[in-house]
Amino acid sequence: MERAATKVLVVGGTGYLGQHVLEGLSKIADDGVPYDLAFTYHSTPNPPPLLLAGVPQCLAFHVDLRTGDGLETVSRRFGQDPDAAMAVNVPSALVNWISSFQDRDALLLIHLSTDQVYAGVKSFYKEEDEAAPVNVYGKSKMAAEKFISEKCSNYAILRSSIIYGPQTISPVPKSLPIQWIDGVLSKGEPVEFFHDEFRCPVYVKDVVTVILSLIHRWRSGQFQHHLLQSSYQD
Repeated sequence: MERAATKVLVVGGTGYLGQHVLEGLSKIADDGVPYDLAFTYHSTPNPPPLLLAGVPQCLAFHVDLRTGDGLETVSRRFGQDPDAAMAVNVPSALVNWISSFQDRDALLLIHLSTDQVYAGVKSFYKEEDEAAPVNVYGKSKMAAEKFISEKCSNYAILRSSIIYGPQTISPVPKSLPIQWIDGVLSKGEPVEFFHDEFRCPVYVKDVVTVILSLIHRWRSGQFQHHLLQSSYQD
């Protein structure tokens, strides 16, 4: 019997990592079955035309993650299949939406967290080290991790550090690390860097590879809960 395509929803698909994830998922999966792709966007009234042209098979949904507005549209047009798989970057409204599905075991949630859930009091951290965030961003991500672990059946949490790599299909306005460094150095301008942190930057394509690997393992029935990270300290 022909295998149905796995549904993947990328929340924040117009962002830097989101676009690279969509680009990676737009290729044929390891088992030869293409992914059924969709993404959410919010900051603009319409999805970027360059992104739609670059990944033409994607559905785009305007969703406000603070309120959950727009998620019902995703359910009606994309998320009703109980065998669907999702890769999402999740706030509480979205986790609650996922938890409302009758067959929660048919869903995989991949949450992009941060290395800033650690206190930064030693050189390098391991996944099993205690999380003790010292800033608001880290605390909010830690709360999201706890919420996901309590609400979701199948999930992976990726704690990344600084993500670097090439520009996206639809260029993002944010300052990208390598592009920013190249720009200021090519002008001969003085640059100040932090000197009280040890960071482990991660290449964006490597993050995409990890995400694709997790989805493949879930599809093949070899998936277990995961907490993965690149290390951070100050």
